[in-house]
Amino acid sequence: MDKIVIVGAAAAGLTAAETLRREGCTAEITLVGDELHLPYDRPPLSKQVLAGAWEPERVALRKDDDYTNAGIGLRLGATATALDTSGRVIDLADGYRLGYDGLIIATGVRPRRLPAGHELAGVHVLRTLDHVVALRTALASAKGIVVIGAGFLGCEAAASARQLGLAVTIVDPLPQPMVRQFGPEIGALVADLHRSKGVDVRTGVGVARLVGTDHVTGVELDDGSVLDAEVVLVAIGATPATEWLADSGVTVANGVVCDAECQAAPGVYAAGDVASWDHRGFGERMRVEHRTNAAEQGMAAARNLLGANQPFVPVPYFWTDQYDTKIAAFGLLAADAAMTVTQGDPATGKFIAQYRRGGKVIGALGWNMPRELTRERKALAESLIKA
Repeated sequence: MDKIVIVGAAAAGLTAAETLRREGCTAEITLVGDELHLPYDRPPLSKQVLAGAWEPERVALRKDDDYTNAGIGLRLGATATALDTSGRVIDLADGYRLGYDGLIIATGVRPRRLPAGHELAGVHVLRTLDHVVALRTALASAKGIVVIGAGFLGCEAAASARQLGLAVTIVDPLPQPMVRQFGPEIGALVADLHRSKGVDVRTGVGVARLVGTDHVTGVELDDGSVLDAEVVLVAIGATPATEWLADSGVTVANGVVCDAECQAAPGVYAAGDVASWDHRGFGERMRVEHRTNAAEQGMAAARNLLGANQPFVPVPYFWTDQYDTKIAAFGLLAADAAMTVTQGDPATGKFIAQYRRGGKVIGALGWNMPRELTRERKALAESLIKA
């Protein structure tokens, strides 16, 4: 291959580019990103950057010179609009056409928006560096914030805002925060954690509409109550950024559909939040929106593009830091799995829980017990390799 293009200039895309070079690839490598910023790390946005502990520039993953030294070309502020897999050409929004011999798709996801009221001033999403700068600026002069959505992003942002001294309300239609990620038992503990810090946690209730003319003034819930709001964060999940792949020959269904080796089409691989692949260890299709997976899958896609032909069988790992609590988990915390505390005690704020399906451990979670969780992860990794 003479030309390799990676569309998506975040963790997955950058890791893929660097892996190609480490593996001895001498092809021309171009990293395409739709933002003007150099590739940066996203997890600190809702925590350290939003809370003011870090300045925005600290999240950059590499310095300017690093790309030149590695021979990685950058096309920033460039949005891919179409892909022709038969001609092996990518169209960019500025009219430029980029040819390739090998392609890695790492375009990530886009935040979901409310169907109405999202255009009001004071309503924010949080995905990019520009988003967090805008939200941090708004919070500097605000007294409070309403966070719509109690998943990873919503809970982390709520914790950061509360640590800034703001009045915080979390709203979610599900019965507990983070119930999709961790299940109802852990979700109840997350709710207790936020309430202990003074957050108004309102679960089991949805949003009917946002109130306001030009600037948001309130959030009307579907039980008829109205929350005063000068700043609103909408954190209701994300959708894979695949619009540009229409009619491309790449199959799209809740992300870019890949085989077990992350291949989506001849010469085309995918990695990170946008990739849906066949995980042979768990025996099911997965799409994982977490930082560790982005890096690991970026490496796997790059190596397989070069001919490694190795199934991608990771142990998914994810974590969240809220206040002084670190919750980390790995594996598959499926909704149909039975959760059992195996070490420690939730009442003490330190414990390990296993998730089992059909008597087999498929995942584990640690609440302020990272070292003990590492041992659990190693055991599960060994069992997946054997499978």
